[in-house]
Amino acid sequence: MKDMARRIVIVVFDGFQLFDMAGPADVFALDSMFAGGDGYRVELAAVRAGEVTAQNGVTIAVRTPLGRIGGDVDTLMVVGGFSTGEWMRDRELVEGVHRLAGTARRVTSVCSGALILAEAGLLDGRRATTHWLASDVLRDRYPAVEVDADPIYIRDGDTWTSAGVSAGVDLALALVAEDHGHELARRVACCLVVYLHRPGGQSQFSAPMRVAAPRSEPLRELQAYIDAHPAADLRVPALARRAGMSERHFSRVFTDQTGLPPGRYVERARADTARRLLETTDHPLDRVARESGLGRPETLYRVFRRTWRVSPGDYRRRFRTKEA
Repeated sequence: MKDMARRIVIVVFDGFQLFDMAGPADVFALDSMFAGGDGYRVELAAVRAGEVTAQNGVTIAVRTPLGRIGGDVDTLMVVGGFSTGEWMRDRELVEGVHRLAGTARRVTSVCSGALILAEAGLLDGRRATTHWLASDVLRDRYPAVEVDADPIYIRDGDTWTSAGVSAGVDLALALVAEDHGHELARRVACCLVVYLHRPGGQSQFSAPMRVAAPRSEPLRELQAYIDAHPAADLRVPALARRAGMSERHFSRVFTDQTGLPPGRYVERARADTARRLLETTDHPLDRVARESGLGRPETLYRVFRRTWRVSPGDYRRRFRTKEA
């Protein structure tokens, strides 16, 4: 039987982030196990063949130098790492990526790999994302790129870019879903014991990650209480009482120490709870709204669209677990 596997070339370099490569590679390997000959064939490429050392010290073997990879490529993927700034200046790497992109059906990057795509001119006129730590560099150095540092991944035509590290798994699952359907992507996610593939518009930051950890122990305890009890009375007067502060002083201190006003934090925590309920239960939307603290389905819809950029019903159809 003819091998119908899709060819994926992942470009690495000394100092790359190992999980940027290994996470997607494991996604593609599991897909191939389920899909058989219709899965993927992953190849690694670097400027030179031989040993390539990741930033954590793990060394991998690359068989083929970038300049000797020929033929059509289904998916080109460029990873990131703390050494990306150095490799952006390597003309052999950048030109090799540009050449391969011309033969690829789609071009992708994980984390700061977007900087290499941008240096190769592959993101000009496109919307793209990257790890939030690299977003200012991408924005300032490449003004022709429309940078959005919030989503976990972005698709613009045949070009996909993702945020940092674990977002590469989300990107790979989205590619699997496009190629082989959402059900197979769900099977792969379950095998990897990761969240079902999240929509690209979902933020890089969950509600707790969006804010700084408060310096004050009472506020840290209050933050944990909000996250654990989204349906409680979380209005400012009630929160101020729990914190032992006046309402005005509480609002000022909470905003100063977390970077978000209390009401904004509460809304995002409730939206995150609603998302998990939609993934893991078959509760009707009015119950999801009630248990997440959002109250009414209308409020659930409005907040969910604003926070996760997709309707609750569409999110559930695409990302609910089989167990639910």
